[in-house]
Amino acid sequence: MTTITVATTGRAKFLRLVLALDAVVTGVNGLVYLAAAGLVSDLLGPDAGLLRGIGVFLLVYGAAVGILAGRGTVSRAGTRAVIGLNIAWTLASVAAVVTGLVEFTTIGAVWAIAQALVVGAFAELQIMGLRKLR
Repeated sequence: MTTITVATTGRAKFLRLVLALDAVVTGVNGLVYLAAAGLVSDLLGPDAGLLRGIGVFLLVYGAAVGILAGRGTVSRAGTRAVIGLNIAWTLASVAAVVTGLVEFTTIGAVWAIAQALVVGAFAELQIMGLRKLR
């Protein structure tokens, strides 16, 4: 696993910031899905049980991304994994809306696409951060 020592340059600062923001946004989203699954289900459409499962996943994933952001070194492999998962989440969210695999309310469909755009933007910013390390 390739790592970059933060003390080498300040170039890792941007990547750390983007990873940390991703972790916070993901964690908050997961907490809301877990703690208020019934209310969110009524608003967005997906079953409360599904939202609770997504909430647990997002909390764990957000914690992992936060740990990656806070380590003494920035792992290129770890960051690539986060980018890959963020891209997969983005594509899966769009596919869930387009295919009707998940029954969304109108607000839920808009929310799913909006959060897909945010997650896709995090992936792009993380790619930019990796490039700054070269």
